[in-house]
Amino acid sequence: MSPHVGLRFGASYTNLTAADSLSNIPVNKARNLSFATHLFEFQGGLEINFLPIEVMRHKATPYIFGGIAAFYDNPYAIDPEGNKVFLRPLSTEGEGLANYPDRKQYSLVNMAFPFGGGFKFFIGRTIMLTTEIGFRYTNTDYLDDVSKSYVNLDTLQAYKGKIARQMSYRGNTLKNWDGNNPNYGDQRGDNKANDWYWYGNLTVTIFFRAFGNPKEYLKTKCPGIFR
Repeated sequence: MSPHVGLRFGASYTNLTAADSLSNIPVNKARNLSFATHLFEFQGGLEINFLPIEVMRHKATPYIFGGIAAFYDNPYAIDPEGNKVFLRPLSTEGEGLANYPDRKQYSLVNMAFPFGGGFKFFIGRTIMLTTEIGFRYTNTDYLDDVSKSYVNLDTLQAYKGKIARQMSYRGNTLKNWDGNNPNYGDQRGDNKANDWYWYGNLTVTIFFRAFGNPKEYLKTKCPGIFR
């Protein structure tokens, strides 16, 4: 749009994963949950350059950006038999069960609000190198299938089966398990804030204007009536 302001659009894919076994927090280690998910994102927004970057003027500038995104994810984990199990159908926190009407089934398609910044600079006249870090604040707390508190595990098993119970609480698979299962209402996640994810990017871009102004080229090729 100008050397200072531009529109940005993009699509990206990443794989997110985490495990309580890697945590330094004792209560998380005792919970012993884990997850992974493939995440597909489509985003658009506004980009603001601090300096009016142009091939013949400023060849480097820091910048910031903000926008909106839609993404798809579907968290899964590995069950005790080594099988890949998608977690949403198991209602591990009672989502969608009649016994817990306050817990609605979460969506696999959600919104995020990207923002961040970086630094871009030209290498010669045609190549631009960009380093960027971008944060995504989402409208969901279920990227990892963990948000609120435990439900009654016997009730969960009655409605969703043994595998749902196993994937809702896995502390009983640890060698130092104290023999106690969590009760209904015991904290499982932290629902005070929604989930985040972020990207760190190194991008190589072709600056097409370095090959000439396409508008001027088109003017010379168009019939006079369109000039």
